Amino acid sequence: MKKLLIVEDEKMIRQGIESIARRSSVPIEEILLCKNGEEALEIVKNNQIDVMITDIRMPKKDGITLVKEIQSLPHIPKVIVISGYDDFSYAVELLRYGAKEYLLKPIEREKINAILEKLEQQIQEEARQVEDSARFGIQQFKALLLNPGNAREDTYAIENYFRKYFVKDDYVVCCTNGKSGQTVSISDSQIIALDDVNGQSVYFIHANIKEEVLSNLLKDYFVGVSKEHKSLSDLRIAYEEALYARKYTFATGNFITEYNKTETAKETISDEIIDQMVQLVGTDKIDEVNKFLFRILYKTKQGQIEPDDFMKIMNDLVGKICSSYKNVLDIESEEAANLKNVYSYDTASIYYETVHLWIESINEKLLAEYDDYKNKQKVQSAIGYIQENYSKDLNMAVVSNYISMNYSLFSFAFKQYTGMNFVDYIKAIRMKEARRLLKETDETIIGISNAVGYKNEKYFMKIFKSTAGVSPTEFRKNAQAGKRIAGT
Repeated sequence: MKKLLIVEDEKMIRQGIESIARRSSVPIEEILLCKNGEEALEIVKNNQIDVMITDIRMPKKDGITLVKEIQSLPHIPKVIVISGYDDFSYAVELLRYGAKEYLLKPIEREKINAILEKLEQQIQEEARQVEDSARFGIQQFKALLLNPGNAREDTYAIENYFRKYFVKDDYVVCCTNGKSGQTVSISDSQIIALDDVNGQSVYFIHANIKEEVLSNLLKDYFVGVSKEHKSLSDLRIAYEEALYARKYTFATGNFITEYNKTETAKETISDEIIDQMVQLVGTDKIDEVNKFLFRILYKTKQGQIEPDDFMKIMNDLVGKICSSYKNVLDIESEEAANLKNVYSYDTASIYYETVHLWIESINEKLLAEYDDYKNKQKVQSAIGYIQENYSKDLNMAVVSNYISMNYSLFSFAFKQYTGMNFVDYIKAIRMKEARRLLKETDETIIGISNAVGYKNEKYFMKIFKSTAGVSPTEFRKNAQAGKRIAGT
């Protein structure tokens, strides 16, 4: 129990009830005392009193009048009436006006304690019901905002639920990534605040206090603001306007953006370009990735790239970096998840700084992972794998994946170690084996083609002639002629 009010004109009785209440089993944060109904009415008007213990006969305003008058207040305390008169008509009238208990003086400690315990249970149960109702209301409110396909009757039910709280005149919706600190807050029916609506905080604000709220409550946030609306049926439209404006606040870095939708042609970035940037991570060409990031940021701030397209580009980039290097590095999944939640950041510039540092750290880890010595070991492992599997359908992606090495880095390291690019190296291995088989066996040309990894016989013959200068058949004839000459 937070506040208990004791209304009694006799000082000794007033203090006695206070003493009993303080020693009761019910914890009470604050006990207020007054000596007549007039004082009590002012206290109840200006404080949220949980329980009021009042005498009936008092100067200026009696207990019966007091109990009647508090019925019109926004918050009505639970009332315990005490009296020195055993008058049943008093009890009936007071109970009719909501009094919970009627006790005769002298007050017994046990009775007061029992009543306080009973009322405390009621207060806690009512608080739970309010919390459950608010939780249900939040879910329904969010459903209204996020699900345009809601049945009409569901929309009406949600509107009616919040109508008692909601602004009476024009309202606006504000959207920001800043947290209100509350799940639902209602202040004088002029502001409703919801946290975590798709990662954003949403405020429904009386239009005539918009400037005051933006200048005070939301002054440190990056906010999107809807147009003014009247009907509760426009709630979802107003929310979408505020969210749209919030995305442009994110893009431009302005603290406040008012909704003003314009249709202009926007640029997009292909998946191929993003793939190229991913492959440059872990190489000495990381500056190209940084330039790419800055170019995307600049175009977003200038309005050449839509905020949602910026989000998609960054999500694709972060996701592909994670999938490309998950076998090499222990990338923090939580950090990557945060980077994918693009609009949780105040602005695109702040996001850019964060993702830039993250990619730089990935790059440094990759470079440390693939120093010169380790690169040589990896390439040696790749060469061994090629020599054992050249008869299969091999390509650089298969081999680099086998040794868990970045595709671009593997290409560079392989050429540094062998002096040849991957394609020429595997071709040389296959042609060397083909020449051996042509010399030492009677295997058919098509058989040799398959044995060295070429499923297309004509392609094999073309490659062989380009390296040996003659066809496989001519090479075999020449080899056999050489043997006969050597044997004579």
